[in-house]
Amino acid sequence: MLNHFPKPDIVYPHRNKDYFIAGFTFFCVAVSLVIDGSASYETQNIMGVIAWIFLFGLLIGENKEVRMQVVVAVVFATAGEHFASIYMEGYTYRFGNVPLYVPPGHGMVYLTAVALSRSRFFLMNAKELAIFVIVSGGLWSIWGISGIPEQGDQVGAFLFCIFVICLFKGRSPMVYLGAFFICTWLEIIGTAAGTWKWASIEPVFNWTQGNPPSGVAAWYCLVDAVAIGFAPKILNGLQKMSNWYKTSLDK
Repeated sequence: MLNHFPKPDIVYPHRNKDYFIAGFTFFCVAVSLVIDGSASYETQNIMGVIAWIFLFGLLIGENKEVRMQVVVAVVFATAGEHFASIYMEGYTYRFGNVPLYVPPGHGMVYLTAVALSRSRFFLMNAKELAIFVIVSGGLWSIWGISGIPEQGDQVGAFLFCIFVICLFKGRSPMVYLGAFFICTWLEIIGTAAGTWKWASIEPVFNWTQGNPPSGVAAWYCLVDAVAIGFAPKILNGLQKMSNWYKTSLDK
């Protein structure tokens, strides 16, 4: 089950940039979501422009594979936002839209998960972090279905089970661990600030749903898996197209 976890007896390289990306994104998430809790529509749009600038800045120095992963994550997550929020109404933003800062925000969140996954601290303490995530997330999920909170969370418990499976059976467990921390952070702050609200009843199976669901990181793991899986294929396809174009010019 731990085949894809890093080996603990290796001295991994230390990169200050990984911690900067994570710290900067955690800070930006907190500030922007609190502001948007009472901001105007125009302010949302301004934050969207700023978020794109920040994302492009954070991508400086990253290799083409990571950049393509971010592109895929942004496209897939944005499509998912419109489907899950606007169409399905599983959760709704204050103005009933998808704020302009959300797409670049997803890029920053994905890049943060990647940065954490390759940081020395995560690589040296992978098993300990996994235990912490499973215990804390598990207790949160149990609380949600215990009948104690007013708004139950059957969806959260189900999603957390999916997250645990992804963590131990997926090929990128460190990215999923990173996603758990940044996603839990943004979901708690976003819902507390009133930036968005999860429906108390999930619209497909009519299960109870927390605000936010305890296992919400599973959705972000899906985004991460799609980005990691499709980025190499897209790059390979672009390379083939480039080679074909160069060959056609030579003729």
